Amino acid sequence: MSSNAEQTRSEIVALLPRLRRFARALTGQAADADDIVQIAVERALMRIDQFETGTRLDAWLFSIVRNAWIDEARARTRRGKVFAPAELGEQVSHDGAAEAHAKLEASDVWAAMGKLPEEQREAVALVCVEGLAYREAANALGVPIGTLTSRLARGREALQHMLGDA
Repeated sequence: MSSNAEQTRSEIVALLPRLRRFARALTGQAADADDIVQIAVERALMRIDQFETGTRLDAWLFSIVRNAWIDEARARTRRGKVFAPAELGEQVSHDGAAEAHAKLEASDVWAAMGKLPEEQREAVALVCVEGLAYREAANALGVPIGTLTSRLARGREALQHMLGDA
């Protein structure tokens, strides 16, 4: 294995928290997000030779995560099933008032994100949460930059409305 491929693998590992956060924005469920990230990383590692050195690895991986979610959503529609039963949802503990308040606010944001149409949720997650530039996010989603900008503006406006102009 070339040292370049080994370096890329190390960078993929470093990106796992961001990939999971993006997948969570897409799926709305931590368990589903973990499954999607696993699928995406497996795909990326199998196709590591297709990654173009000098381009943004995170944008390439976000695109793979998105495509993995699209594939799973289509399969779910056909199957009419989910990855994990609802009873396996997250177990959250609170260590103090400040932490509890922060978790509630984050929970409100995730809930609001979950109410956005998928296209807006993807745009907001890549630009606002993951910090991708508009062009990079547009490339990851496979849309023109104007489309991304429009989706992002509508998504931000909807979130602002849902969260009470916080």
